[in-house]
Amino acid sequence: MGSTILSTGHYAPLRRVGNAEIEARLGLEDGWILKRTGIVERRYAAADEALSDMAVKAGEMALERIGFDRSRIGLLVLATSTPDHLLPPSAPLVAYRLGLSRAGGIDMAGACGGFLHALAYADGFARLHRKPVLVIAANILSRRTNPQERASVILFADAAGAVLIAPDERPNAGIRGIELATDGASYDLIQIPAGGSRRPFSTVADPSETLMQIRDGRAVFVKAVEMMAATSERALANAGLSLGDIRYCIPHQANARIIGAVQKKLGLADERLLSSVAEYGNSSAATIPLTLSLRAAEADLRAGDKLLFAAAGAGLTGGALVYEV
Repeated sequence: MGSTILSTGHYAPLRRVGNAEIEARLGLEDGWILKRTGIVERRYAAADEALSDMAVKAGEMALERIGFDRSRIGLLVLATSTPDHLLPPSAPLVAYRLGLSRAGGIDMAGACGGFLHALAYADGFARLHRKPVLVIAANILSRRTNPQERASVILFADAAGAVLIAPDERPNAGIRGIELATDGASYDLIQIPAGGSRRPFSTVADPSETLMQIRDGRAVFVKAVEMMAATSERALANAGLSLGDIRYCIPHQANARIIGAVQKKLGLADERLLSSVAEYGNSSAATIPLTLSLRAAEADLRAGDKLLFAAAGAGLTGGALVYEV
């Protein structure tokens, strides 16, 4: 018993924020952001949009695309770092609004690597319990970045992506190989310092302490590239496959430099790389399912095609997996 991707969905807010707007605010020359990140624009949520609103829209698309019976779904996994509230989790609300009347629901916080962990959980649930799982990854990072901190504000965006996973009789369908990783020694390279149990909101005098900080961008680059490339190679080995067996690779859309460096390390041809970073920026855990859904038509995936997903993010946490559709 394996699993398969039945459908995908996505949602990106209507507001487009081009580089010129950010460059003007930060006093950067024209073209500075594009040259360093490969990002042309990113999307920002409207003032009245919450994380659950975006997640519902992505999930709705995945379900509506194939007219799926919602009562069959056994679990909703929501990968996010920006839930509606610290408590309760957002997944039960999303499940309710989607009409998933017989589904469990759980939030999964794994930063940029969150979708990989959510997909691994969903694959195991679908195989073991023979029930479909809706995986949604969504973030509103525009509200967690400091508009004056160059390292983060030029990258991060808001978006949601969804995949509908279902049991499949083919034993090789689903996750063929996986390699997850952490690097807790780099725990504070990317962080929101205040708001957790270590530093409660009640102790915060400077509001910027509740926003994202990237302590060392160069170290993030080096460590993310190494984690994504090394775990990709091990995931392929665990699957008993080589890069030549992969139809498409979708790495986390951190920025064009990281994507390009991982691509070079793996020796991946351009035509086998799917990307959305130029138009949508970095929405953390949402970037892989967002890209998969956006590029679904041109990818023309068929049964037996193998996909390589890789990610690394705050924590540091990440990994890679090979998924056979």
